[in-house]
Amino acid sequence: MGHVNNAVYLQWVQEAMVAYWQRNASAETQSELLWVALRHEVNYRVPLFLGDNVEADVTATGAKGSRAFFTTQFRRGKELAAEVCSTWGCVDAANRRPRRISDDVSNAFLSS
Repeated sequence: MGHVNNAVYLQWVQEAMVAYWQRNASAETQSELLWVALRHEVNYRVPLFLGDNVEADVTATGAKGSRAFFTTQFRRGKELAAEVCSTWGCVDAANRRPRRISDDVSNAFLSS
């Protein structure tokens, strides 16, 4: 049908989350932690098309244990095109096991 599909939205979510992480977490924290996508729920409002000028806005909505919750809104101009609610798992970079999100990480990364 010519519109952007789920795979494109999920690629955009990943790119937006990486940029959010790099902007909000210290270099030390970035070297200690990894993030794994656990769940995405896409709510479509209007179709987007390749070539559209689209902006993504990531908002942290909470954390529990080793899980963090985010909403990514995609806009074309002022028009909300889609909203993706995601759950990401925090993983220790050294041992690749789930890691509880510390208060320091929560305050720096999830409060932005």
